[in-house]
Amino acid sequence: MRINTFICFLFLSHFTFAQLIEPDIINGVKIQPITHGSVVLETEDITVYIDPYGGAKKFSSLTSPDVIIITHAHGDHLNKETLEGINISKATFIIPQSVAEELDDNMKKNAIILNNGDTTHIKDIKITAFPMYNLPDDDTARHKKGWGNSYVLQLNNKNFYISGDTEDIPEMRSLQNIDVAFICMNLPFTMTEQQAASAVLEFKPHIVYPYHYRGRPAMSNTELFKKLVNEKDSSIEVRLRDWYVK
Repeated sequence: MRINTFICFLFLSHFTFAQLIEPDIINGVKIQPITHGSVVLETEDITVYIDPYGGAKKFSSLTSPDVIIITHAHGDHLNKETLEGINISKATFIIPQSVAEELDDNMKKNAIILNNGDTTHIKDIKITAFPMYNLPDDDTARHKKGWGNSYVLQLNNKNFYISGDTEDIPEMRSLQNIDVAFICMNLPFTMTEQQAASAVLEFKPHIVYPYHYRGRPAMSNTELFKKLVNEKDSSIEVRLRDWYVK
């Protein structure tokens, strides 16, 4: 009977929890890739969901969020279906104005709106909003300057950069003291591998995760990105993870 019960538990667990890749731990911060542009950062004291997407099932085995950070209002970053299935009862939302205009009232009531350049503190986290946009920044841009935010989070004395959807803009190239960077590279909306590598070589984070690399018509070549970075600077650690694991 015990064996049958255990087998039943394993069977149910398989369908209850989505498969996630193994997390990394950097200076006491657990880094859990979710999918596409979504990642969870967790310390002993606080859990941060960034652009939760892909369905609530992907988050079902994780601690409920204290903070939910959203970069902009496109559906693969502000995903209401996913948010509605997550326990947000204790969560503070960190968002740009464009997201505030789209959020339901029960979520917006616990929101802090940041414009590019603004900073806030929640518990022991310092969160600063930076620009994210396409070049040229004109009427053709899918992401215009000021419409969304990239973010730098200071957790356990380490600086984590979340690019959101951006090209290799001057504000990213001028970043300093970034320990961990999550860098997008999907066409036709963000960067090529070459653009992303060039930007990373400019601001020199210690560790880089290529993420948000599903594009049209195909995935970006993260191995090429790694090669381009490390041929010119082998001190930058490029960590390749499968953000689209089934």
